[in-house]
Amino acid sequence: MNEKSVLVSGVKPTGDLHIGNYFGAMRQFVELQEKYKSYVFIADYHALTTSHPQRHPDEVRASIRHIALGYLAIGLDPKKVVFFKQSDVPAHTELAWIFNCLTTMPYLMRAHAYKDAEAKNKEISVGTFDYPMLMAADILLYDPAVVPVGRDQKQHVEFARDTAQKFNSLYGETFAVPEPLILDSTAVVPGTDGQKMSKSYGNVIPLFADHDELARCVMGIVTDSSGERPQNVYALHKLVKSEEELAPIYAEHEGNYKALKEMLIEDLDRYLAPMRTKYEELKNDSGIVDEVLESGKREARAVSEAKMERVRKAIGVA
Repeated sequence: MNEKSVLVSGVKPTGDLHIGNYFGAMRQFVELQEKYKSYVFIADYHALTTSHPQRHPDEVRASIRHIALGYLAIGLDPKKVVFFKQSDVPAHTELAWIFNCLTTMPYLMRAHAYKDAEAKNKEISVGTFDYPMLMAADILLYDPAVVPVGRDQKQHVEFARDTAQKFNSLYGETFAVPEPLILDSTAVVPGTDGQKMSKSYGNVIPLFADHDELARCVMGIVTDSSGERPQNVYALHKLVKSEEELAPIYAEHEGNYKALKEMLIEDLDRYLAPMRTKYEELKNDSGIVDEVLESGKREARAVSEAKMERVRKAIGVA
């Protein structure tokens, strides 16, 4: 039996999960775990570039736990996926330092995050400037064939590919050169104001919201009536029902935005309820997250340390 190809992906613990996270990325991880040997990590060191020093350490810990519970609640299977915290695996930061020593500042100045921060005249931390090298280490430690990303994140994989090729040319074949896995089915989920759903815009619908909170969020949707349907409501409705199912409903209730929002509330609630129930069950099992992350840590450390032994020998420090 052929071994599965390897997939690597990370998620930053930067706040409560919302349905944009789920339909935009999380759902795909669950689907891909059947096809790939997956390493999915909570990118807590990456989160420091945006959370420090504004967030209290207890808030960071709570966010990490929420992310872990959330991924388990939606169906991420720790028997199929190596699920771990980035900070639990020292090889990530060790390899990032080695990559730093191969990388020039002009090269890193090409990064979208750096250019965006510079354009906004933000004071840029070294971590923000250098995060592509930590991300390259995150990826290359596990020799993945693919890294799933949205089209706007393809540069992350390009940095990793360039870094692997540069190291290999200097020190011999050491790292696999991954391909981006662009998920064409990835949904761009509109927020309650019509912009892309994002915590930074304050326009989210929480993934594990109860019925009352769902109702409050949905009834607050800014209705775009530029077409024959309320576009923002319809775009969210299509996430949980087919266009064939929705066509007669929207025809029957044309112009009655309140009725359409009420139906969206019920359909969202019905779709999300099983995940919400699972989340609450897991939340009441105080040891489950620790057990899963401890198991993931052990496996990720074993794989990454084997890779680092080769790297250290290649560069001459071992």
